Amino acid sequence: MTKYILNSGGSRNNPTKAKESIEETLKDLGQNPKVLFCFFAQKREDWETKYKEKMEGFKKMVPSGTEVSFDLAFPDTFAEQIKNSDAVVIFGGDDFLLQCWFKQFDIPKIWKDKVVVTSSASSNALAKHFWTCDWRQSMDGLGILPIKFISHYKSDFGVDDPRGPIDWDEAQQELENYGDKDLSMYTLEEGEFVIIEK
Repeated sequence: MTKYILNSGGSRNNPTKAKESIEETLKDLGQNPKVLFCFFAQKREDWETKYKEKMEGFKKMVPSGTEVSFDLAFPDTFAEQIKNSDAVVIFGGDDFLLQCWFKQFDIPKIWKDKVVVTSSASSNALAKHFWTCDWRQSMDGLGILPIKFISHYKSDFGVDDPRGPIDWDEAQQELENYGDKDLSMYTLEEGEFVIIEK
């Protein structure tokens, strides 16, 4: 069974929840887990820098007695890298960019029985439907999980956006009325996460 840990994003604003998410990621993976970091939702030129930053932050929150080894995901070796990892952490960024990359792989088969951790845009990508802060509208995800998802809920995300602040109640209402109305909907505030096993 695959364990999905869907984070809302903005974990830097809630370090306590960030630590809980990392502890949940590593739970039951033994003392020497292998964690794959994926930045496909980011610009290619940022991957190595982000990898170093996120790895250092992750290490600070690893439970005592656990020694994590890390790897940086690349498209041409992604499937093999997942095979050799216990968990894959897929960071957020651009909703469209991530889905373009993921459509090239046999998802969710390639990470069957792994721990899959997502954040913001990558949580959106796994959902059937989501509301995106970037485009401020409801969209379709890859449908890996039969849910609706709103990341960064009730935050000040985009407060400096020329379009003005996000009306979160309106966003929630829009997503409720979008697509399959029978799906469960998750509206997670920054730092919050939900666990789904499938």
